[in-house]
Amino acid sequence: MSTSTMTQTGEPAGPAAQERRPPVRWGTAALALAVVVGLLLGYAGGLLAPRLTRPGDASAEAGFTRDMLTHHAQAVEMGMIAFDEGADPEVRTIGGDIATAQQGEIGTMHTWLRSWGLDPAGSEPSMSWMSDGAGLVRNGLMPGMATPEEMARLRAAEGRELDVLFLQLMIKHHLGGIHMIDGILDVSDEDDVVKTAQTMKNTQRKDLTNLQNALKRLGG
Repeated sequence: MSTSTMTQTGEPAGPAAQERRPPVRWGTAALALAVVVGLLLGYAGGLLAPRLTRPGDASAEAGFTRDMLTHHAQAVEMGMIAFDEGADPEVRTIGGDIATAQQGEIGTMHTWLRSWGLDPAGSEPSMSWMSDGAGLVRNGLMPGMATPEEMARLRAAEGRELDVLFLQLMIKHHLGGIHMIDGILDVSDEDDVVKTAQTMKNTQRKDLTNLQNALKRLGG
């Protein structure tokens, strides 16, 4: 009786058949799917939330939403870079978690704008919805956002350099985001916006703890 490896159908699997089997890589594909699912769930959550009033085009709610869409989009890109290219397993996990969570929130915020009858792009300058907003914009960037040069460095980095740079940039990014969230929490009485903003803040504060601990561990 032959002791050769058997396939699930009971047929012998010879060396040639075994060599033809491609390597399995699910990590990036699985995260990409999770990001898409998060976006769809965000849209659904926004659609299900009842609204009796509609913030206007120049409202703080509209300004916050539009600005946070841009802010979140950069965080998603940074998180995906860390997940795809990071050398440290914890950094990869943190990056994937941030990308997935913020993509879901992007879906929710797009749904708000549609339900309010507003375009994603408004006529008001960035951060004008905050009392001190004008002074927070630097070179056209909202608080905490990485510059084009910093993003280029992150895309080109490898190994530990990438891990440390991602952690440093994301810490700054989250601190800026939390300042923006505090701004809308101070002025908004739109229930869904307030609840979602508070959830964003809680999530980002937890992220900050993980980011700072990882940076300390890596000696960054």
